[in-house]
Amino acid sequence: MDIQFFGAAKMVTGSNYLIKTDKYNILIDCGMFQGSAEIERLNYENFPYDPRNIDYLILSHAHIDHSGRIPKLIKDGFRGKIITTKPTYDLCKIMLRDSAKIQEADVEWENRKRQRAGKKSIEPLYTVEEAEVSLKFFETYLYDQKIIVNEDIQLKFRDAGHMLGSAIIELWIEEKGESIKLVFSGDLGMPNRPIINNPEYIDRADYLIIESTYGDTIHERFGQSAEKLVGIINNTVLRGGTVIIPSFAVGRTQELIYELNKHYEYNESIEEYMKIPIYVDSPMAVMATEAFQLNSSSFNKEAKNLILKGDNPFVFPNLRYIKDQKESMALNKYEFPKVIISSSGMATAGRIRHHLKHNIWDEKNSLVFVGYQAEGTLGRIILNGAKKVKILGEEVAVKSEIYNLQGFSGHADQLMLIEWIRKFKTKPQKIFIVHGEEDSSNTLAQLIEFEFNIETIIPNLGDKFIIKKEKVEITEGEIMEPSVLKKDIFEELEDIYIQLQALNKRKDQFTDPKLLEKDYDTIKNILINLQQNLMDLNMILGK
Repeated sequence: MDIQFFGAAKMVTGSNYLIKTDKYNILIDCGMFQGSAEIERLNYENFPYDPRNIDYLILSHAHIDHSGRIPKLIKDGFRGKIITTKPTYDLCKIMLRDSAKIQEADVEWENRKRQRAGKKSIEPLYTVEEAEVSLKFFETYLYDQKIIVNEDIQLKFRDAGHMLGSAIIELWIEEKGESIKLVFSGDLGMPNRPIINNPEYIDRADYLIIESTYGDTIHERFGQSAEKLVGIINNTVLRGGTVIIPSFAVGRTQELIYELNKHYEYNESIEEYMKIPIYVDSPMAVMATEAFQLNSSSFNKEAKNLILKGDNPFVFPNLRYIKDQKESMALNKYEFPKVIISSSGMATAGRIRHHLKHNIWDEKNSLVFVGYQAEGTLGRIILNGAKKVKILGEEVAVKSEIYNLQGFSGHADQLMLIEWIRKFKTKPQKIFIVHGEEDSSNTLAQLIEFEFNIETIIPNLGDKFIIKKEKVEITEGEIMEPSVLKKDIFEELEDIYIQLQALNKRKDQFTDPKLLEKDYDTIKNILINLQQNLMDLNMILGK
């Protein structure tokens, strides 16, 4: 069998891995690329395989960077089974529909511009109707159930502790009398978090594919970040400001609500007048919260005990859920102190951009990041210290207080990743490191090799490996990711520029009679060819 990496390779988004046996083609995840415009263009490219030939898609969890291209996969011909956990299916019903609405709205806006410019209109990646169709292909299971996919393939979902329904995938594949066990970590969570359980440990694997989002980072503990958040809210309120929290609608928002509920409901020292309004301004977050309430059997012990005592952790007096767009717009007219939690988590789209536009220019306000900010996103640009940012076509000064509370992260840090590997009773022969930017993946790889003496592989986008019981062979060269390609082009362009400058300085030599007599035709042919290539390059670039 072989495995090929078509996403989340030396980058954090676009998870998509293809396993081919002598009989079956299996996908692990089919996520959307997120980040810069350059990276997001990958979503519109044809899949590097024929979706009609895929027999199964095994989905680790509902986040869009793992599930977001499923409707496109089906639109392009996939007719197999999508196997996942029940909570993941419940959340995908919300997230894929919402993603489709965003695709349709973005294309409608773009096509109005194109029409005015006399350009051809474009189509969305997929429509709401196509998202609805994709949900018919899901087949759901519970954690720890042994799933007999067919005579050669078995799998089991284990709790990854990342979000509701998130799973570690244990996959047993029989091929030509040889049985191999692959383990995909999915996105691993941090231990001791609200609502969800700790990540489960795995006993053995022949080969492990592990995420590395924070492979070079050690988080502060969740409790520390929760305390800091309360402090930030209090300090901002004292100066009459507003706290803006870009938050992933599914998972992170519910954890924030849970913690703020505990703070305001169970802290007897807080008077009623001190309980400032908290607004959850995201229709998808509201629906996701409802989905959480329908899957309380997956909660951890603490959350279950609260519910058994009659406390709904997602409802408390100073909490308001906002669905209506007019209500959302009105929030930025309210001058009293408040907390606004709004998606998206990386500030790439949605209502959060409006809240940032109206608030980050004011130094009395605070902006709090509570999750990973991918390269090229507005969140990353602000975290990197930008003094001005462009939001919704307008340049806005960044003067509010900026905070990054990594203890709220849904991803395991370096220490947790190493501890998770340590718990294997039978260690993997090799470990593939994915779902991380290059520096993060490299740091984790070095640490794994030092700690466990296990060879690691950091695949490039498109790399393919033959997997056997005793060895791994690479069979294809690398397909480099867009950021590297861009760097290569810049370097080539620089070299050409230097060479042209050198030739220009020597142009007098081209009039040498001896040269003209001997090599005129050769030189002219080369120059004509160069001129043609430069014209072609300008044509490709367009305006």
